[in-house]
Amino acid sequence: MKKCVAISCAILAVTIVFADEGHEQKAKQAGGTDVTVTGEILDMACYIDHGAMGADHADCAKTCIESGLPVGIKGDDGKTYLLIGEHKPINKSLIAHAGKTITVRGKAVSRDGFNMIENTEIVPAKGK
Repeated sequence: MKKCVAISCAILAVTIVFADEGHEQKAKQAGGTDVTVTGEILDMACYIDHGAMGADHADCAKTCIESGLPVGIKGDDGKTYLLIGEHKPINKSLIAHAGKTITVRGKAVSRDGFNMIENTEIVPAKGK
């Protein structure tokens, strides 16, 4: 009986150590980096499907963003990011900016080559 209890305690101790390490690793992966990105606001559906962007596509982008399709930014840093608010879509705040260049800030995270800025805030233009 004592041997069984000792083995069970040893297994429990090892499990706790490895469980904690796994949790720590997930926290590091989910950390992200605070960024400020300037670029064009676009609807991700048309951009990914057929590269649509720019002033010629602004009206379509507004319609797509307003209907709830994903919204993103084509950053001056060469990356394209999906934009989300604090655990909710940010579409309503970005409809008027479709096809225009603005600056946003938030926490950038990437996984499997996909970029996202979460907790996105629009940075007011200087002089306004």
